[in-house]
Amino acid sequence: MISPAFAQTHGETTETVAATEAHGDGAHGAFPPFDPSTFASQLFWLIISFGLLYYLMSKVALPRIATILEERNDRIADDLAEAERLKRETDEAIAAYEQALAEARQHAHAIAQEARDAVKAELDAERARLESELDERVAAAEGRISEIKSGALRDVDAIAKDAAEAIVEVLIGPEVGRGEIENAVNAAMSERS
Repeated sequence: MISPAFAQTHGETTETVAATEAHGDGAHGAFPPFDPSTFASQLFWLIISFGLLYYLMSKVALPRIATILEERNDRIADDLAEAERLKRETDEAIAAYEQALAEARQHAHAIAQEARDAVKAELDAERARLESELDERVAAAEGRISEIKSGALRDVDAIAKDAAEAIVEVLIGPEVGRGEIENAVNAAMSERS
């Protein structure tokens, strides 16, 4: 009940307070769920409602939820199996790639070695050809040099004899014969050789 002093402090008039009190006098005294006279009917409807809710949950909602959970678990298991399969394939592909790469490197090294060997063989053949050509040229040059040397030595004999004759003529005079001069030059040359 609202006192008149409370109503005045909150701006309500006595008429409003009286109307409220009149309305409250016609109502029962207890809150209906706590009224002991309605407990039996409340318990009856509670049991029916709980039974109906239990039946609906066990026959409709829970099977659907179980089906959804089972499908989800199956999908997760399938996805995990697919991921594992793809991982295995990826690992196999990586292993095959690494093996192919190693084989390619080995093949490249073999090709490079073959190329080096081929170039070395070509260079050796070219060097041998050039050396034989140079040996031939040296032999030809030595032959020409020996010919020139022989010719020069023959000419030297003649020049030496002519020079000796000219020197003897100037020093002694023409009295010495050419045969004596040649014998003296030949003797001197044989002593040197």
